[in-house]
Amino acid sequence: MSEDALVPFRGSQPPGMVSDLVVPGALDLDGDERLWVPQAPDVAFRPLLLAPSQGYFVNLLRVRRSGVLSRHRHAGPVHAFTLRGRWHYLEHDWEATEGSYAFEPPGETHTLVVPDGVAEMVTLFHVTGTYVYVDPDGAATGYEDVFTKIENARRHYAAVGLGAERVEEFMR
Repeated sequence: MSEDALVPFRGSQPPGMVSDLVVPGALDLDGDERLWVPQAPDVAFRPLLLAPSQGYFVNLLRVRRSGVLSRHRHAGPVHAFTLRGRWHYLEHDWEATEGSYAFEPPGETHTLVVPDGVAEMVTLFHVTGTYVYVDPDGAATGYEDVFTKIENARRHYAAVGLGAERVEEFMR
């Protein structure tokens, strides 16, 4: 091995580049409960990356109940990796089981269900753009995006003693 192989890059990084982010214990699903931001009864998320300047977020979604979670339309692509449990969409015949990867295209509308008998579902979602919550006919009833995630996490972290600024650790 040449001596240069162990020399760090000496050049400049691109102007405006955001800093790296490492989240220790990101997959410690049973760790500090305060890191999980309540979203609905028995539903919480844990932010890993919140990118307001680019309009996306990466988070763990944890559901501790069975049944319909939401019906929503995606404005951008979504990547999902199921870590625990299983889930599916009423509009498709596949099921995302532990270890599964799913891609959801922009524009698709679907209804997320956690099946009976699943005590806990945890999925890592990389979401670009907005979820628009809709009724069965597609009329908008609400939305969620990186900005609502930031505000919910800020409020929650302040309330549980981690400090509102804790959310800034995940922002790039």
